[in-house]
Amino acid sequence: MKRGYGDIRAGHWRGAVLVALLVWLASGSAQAQGPTQVGLRDDAPERYTVVRGDTLWDIAGRFLRHPWQWPEVWQVNPQIRNPHLIYPGDVVYLYYRNGRPRLGLERGQEVVRLSPEVRHIPRREAIPPLPLETVQHFLSAHRVVDDPARVDELAYVVAGDDRRIVSGAGDHVYARGDVEEHGRFGLYRLGERYHDSASGEFLGLELESVGQARWVRREGDIARLEIVSARQEVRNGDLVMPLEPFPLTAEFQPRAPQRSVDGTILAVPDGVHFIGRLQVVALDRGSRDGLAPGHVLAVEQRGELVIDPVTDESLRLPGVDAGQIMVFRAYDKMSYGLVMRASRPLSVGDRVYDPDTAGRVTTTSFMR
Repeated sequence: MKRGYGDIRAGHWRGAVLVALLVWLASGSAQAQGPTQVGLRDDAPERYTVVRGDTLWDIAGRFLRHPWQWPEVWQVNPQIRNPHLIYPGDVVYLYYRNGRPRLGLERGQEVVRLSPEVRHIPRREAIPPLPLETVQHFLSAHRVVDDPARVDELAYVVAGDDRRIVSGAGDHVYARGDVEEHGRFGLYRLGERYHDSASGEFLGLELESVGQARWVRREGDIARLEIVSARQEVRNGDLVMPLEPFPLTAEFQPRAPQRSVDGTILAVPDGVHFIGRLQVVALDRGSRDGLAPGHVLAVEQRGELVIDPVTDESLRLPGVDAGQIMVFRAYDKMSYGLVMRASRPLSVGDRVYDPDTAGRVTTTSFMR
C-alpha cells in the first residue's frame, strides 16, 4: 500500500512470524489446571509499551514471577480487532478485577510522519513467544526419526555429477529411492542415537542437515537433484527426505503442561558442556508424556556427589532450582527445548519437571 503526505498510523518492520495467544481464561481451561496462584513480581510495572525485539516470554516476565502463568491473567478486550495478537507499540497494563490481577491491552497509537515522496508502509507483525530465529535455525539443521527402521527405507545419494565424491551448492547429485517429483528436499547425515538412561529404551535418531536440493528429473528409480544450499559437503550415502514443516500454531505460547512430567536433559545437540540461556537441549520426554510446543518445564540441577566424612558413603546432595526450558518441538518419545532462564550452568542429566508440581513452585500472594 502507498501513501503520500500526512500523519498515518504505521506498522513496524517485519519481525518474527505471527503468533496468536490462546486465551485459557475465556474458555475455562485455566480453572481446569488447578488453583495455582499467580505470583506478581514486586517490581511489576503498571504499564509497559511493547518494543520490537520483545518476546511474549519477556513481557510476561516483566509482570509475573513465573512467565508461563501469562494465560491465567491475560484478558481480551473484544472491541480490539485481533486482540490475541500483540504488536510493537501496544501497551500491556496491569489492573485488578475482584481482587485478582489481570493484564489488559491497549493498541498502540504511534504516528509516523512521511516525507513528500511516496513510501511503502512496512507490514506490522505480532511479537513471537520466544526468539523464533534461534528455534527455526535449529529446526532447519536437526530432526529426529522415531523409528530407526525407517532409515533403511529412505532415499539416499548414490553419486555426484562427473564422478564427484563430494558435492556443494549448484552441483547435481543422483539419489536412489522414493523421491517425489517436483519437490524440495533436505539432505541429512546420521547423527546421535538417543536412549533412555534408566531403561535403555530407544528414544530417537537425530539427523543432521547437510543441505537442501530440488528435483530435476527421474530415470527409473534414480532421481537427479540440484543442490540449492549446503551447510557442508554432500557425500554419497547422505539421506534424502522431504523438508519437515515448522508449524508455529496458537498453542505455541508459554504454559505449564496439563499433566505431571518428570524427565532429564538428554543431550545438547551442539555439543556444549555447560548449558546457558537460549541454548537448545534434547529432553527424554515427548508427546506420549504429554509434552507439546509451548510447554514450560522447571530445571533442577543435580546435587553434587560427596563422601560422607563419617561413614565414607557416597551421597548425592539435594538438587537446586536452576532454570526453565520451553519445549518447541515434541516428537513421540523425546523433544527439543530452549533454555529460557538459567540461574546456574545446566548440564546433561539435570532433572526437568512440571513447574506446577506441588511443593516445587514458590508462589506469592497476588494481593497488594
